[in-house]
Amino acid sequence: MLWQQIKETDFLQWTAVILSVLEVLFAQANLIWLYPTGIAAIILSVYILFKAGLYAECLLNGYYLVMSVYGWWYWVKKRNKPEVRITKCNSQEWVIVTVICLAGFALLSVILKYFTPSTVPFADAWVSATAWAGMWLLAKRKLENWILLNVSNLFAVPLLFYKQLPLYALLTVFLFIVAIAGYVKWSRIIKNENRILSLSPE
Repeated sequence: MLWQQIKETDFLQWTAVILSVLEVLFAQANLIWLYPTGIAAIILSVYILFKAGLYAECLLNGYYLVMSVYGWWYWVKKRNKPEVRITKCNSQEWVIVTVICLAGFALLSVILKYFTPSTVPFADAWVSATAWAGMWLLAKRKLENWILLNVSNLFAVPLLFYKQLPLYALLTVFLFIVAIAGYVKWSRIIKNENRILSLSPE
C-alpha cells in the first residue's frame, strides 16, 4: 500500500520533499543554502497541500515562508547580537502555550469547517495549532518547543497518509526523529550551562 502510494507520487511532490530534506541538512551544516532551498520547498508545498485540501497547513507554510525570508535577510546582514539562552517553560508560558493550542484549534476548526471544502477540518486545525505553539516556543528558545512540534508531527503523519501524500508523511517521520535529537541536545546544553553557573563564584 505504502509502496504503491510512493510509486504513484508525482514529480512535484518528490521535488518539494527532496528540497525539504536538503534544507534540514544545510541547516545542520550551518550553510546559508538552507534558505533558498527551504523557500522553494515551501512554495511547492503550499501548492501541493492546497490541492490536497489541507488549508491550515498551507497557512502554516505561509508563516514558514515569511520567517525564511526574514532569516535569509538577517543572515546576510550578519548582525551580531547576544544569543538567547535555552531555558525551560515557566508556568505562565505553559498557559500561553495552552491558549495558543486551544484557541488556534477552535478558530481554525470553525474556519475550515464552515468556510472551506476541507474534509479533515479538525485534524488539520490541530496539527497547525500545535505547530504554531511549538514555533512560538522555538522563537523563545524554550526546550519544550520540540515536544509541541512532535505533537504536531505525530498527528500529521496519519493525516498526510490519509491525504495520499506519502512522501510528506515520511518527511514528517524524519522531522519527528530530528525533533527528538533536538530535545536531547538542548537538554544537555541546559544541563551544562546550569553546571557551569553553579560552579561560578558569586
